[in-house]
Amino acid sequence: MLSEGVFDAARHAPRHTPSSAPFDAIIDAPFGKVGIRAGEHTVREIVYLPADVEAVDPASPLAQEAAAQIRRYFDTPSMRFDLPLAVRGTAFQQRVWRGIGGIAAGQVWTYGQLAREIGSVPRAVGQACGSNPLPIVIPCHRVVASGGIGGFAHHPGDGFFRDVKRWLLAHEGVSIA
Repeated sequence: MLSEGVFDAARHAPRHTPSSAPFDAIIDAPFGKVGIRAGEHTVREIVYLPADVEAVDPASPLAQEAAAQIRRYFDTPSMRFDLPLAVRGTAFQQRVWRGIGGIAAGQVWTYGQLAREIGSVPRAVGQACGSNPLPIVIPCHRVVASGGIGGFAHHPGDGFFRDVKRWLLAHEGVSIA
């Protein structure tokens, strides 16, 4: 459930690294691990982690529910998330993330298509995608470059994050180089 979210002025700049706060859960994923940070009432952050990070049992009912829904996604990529989210970002980032929320599983849009949809430019859309604090739930992996897969999580080259994006797209039935 992508709501209007919460604007936190102290965190309005694009974030290039995840928070250093401890995770409320770390679960196994087909590509490594997924870290979840949840407050009492909202999921605040989801982070892709390498396989060698140790799993952490969910520390709260909300972290447990987020973990369960992410695991369901790994089984059924068309499932729809229903989590209370703390969507922190600029008004523009939130507009991009709402646009991403409209892309169905198994479909991809280019940064340019999404930019046209929301009245922006591709580079700005790409920056907002890379700053998404709730990947998988806000499926930024479904936004690709016009000439191929594009970057992921502010990592333009090949490596772990692009491999995660490839896995997520393949899991949803999308084949892209």
